[in-house]
Amino acid sequence: MFAGWFALNGNGEMTGTTWITESGFLEGPITITNTHSVGIVRDAVVEWQYKHKHFLPLEETDGLFWALPIVAETYDGLLNDINGMHVTKAHVFHALDSAASGPVAEGSTGGGTGMISHGFKAGTGTSSRVVRVGDTTYTVGVLVQANHGAFQHLTIAGVPMWPEMTAPKWRMKFGEVRPGTGSIIVVVATDAPLLPHQLNRIARRVPLGIAKVGGNGENSSGDIFVAFSTANPRASRRDKAPCSICFPMT
Repeated sequence: MFAGWFALNGNGEMTGTTWITESGFLEGPITITNTHSVGIVRDAVVEWQYKHKHFLPLEETDGLFWALPIVAETYDGLLNDINGMHVTKAHVFHALDSAASGPVAEGSTGGGTGMISHGFKAGTGTSSRVVRVGDTTYTVGVLVQANHGAFQHLTIAGVPMWPEMTAPKWRMKFGEVRPGTGSIIVVVATDAPLLPHQLNRIARRVPLGIAKVGGNGENSSGDIFVAFSTANPRASRRDKAPCSICFPMT
């Protein structure tokens, strides 16, 4: 599928993004984990793609292929024993094998289990909008792994929350929350038939939404975003002609 990405601040990781820049394509699953589990998750995704034949073979070969999976992270080391390396290949296989359409599990689940945002327990969240362009309706969906922001900056519907709420009292398992730390990963999906440069533009606008709720893109934060369109599912295929809804290929 066509894709684009943007990093507001790069103190974080999202593997595979240089290939998106080069090609404009997203060619596999997107996974999100904690900082020190990026390697095991990436390797497991490649193995899962191979075992399930979820790849395009190179030229005339049966099993030769290459993959540059999209794996993103935020740091959960204040609540999780991050150096214990508790995420395993089995967890990744289970996540990929059980992926399905429908509502996404939110809150303290998956990669979001150990995350903190604006001083509160955070994790995984979603939002979506239906937009109309001429006579056609499209959907824009957003998935966030939130681990960013300070309590005193939290703003809801334009209203600063610190005069109205009491900051939560945390007792961290490992260290303490320091101002300006944390990260946020955002995945934007749409069925609108957008090209890679248009998806780059969408990814660059994600920080506008983050800023409206008080995210400032601090120096030690990894704020990285990827956007893709499902409207051209065979855009990158090497083995067949493009389908009727795809843009012409040359």
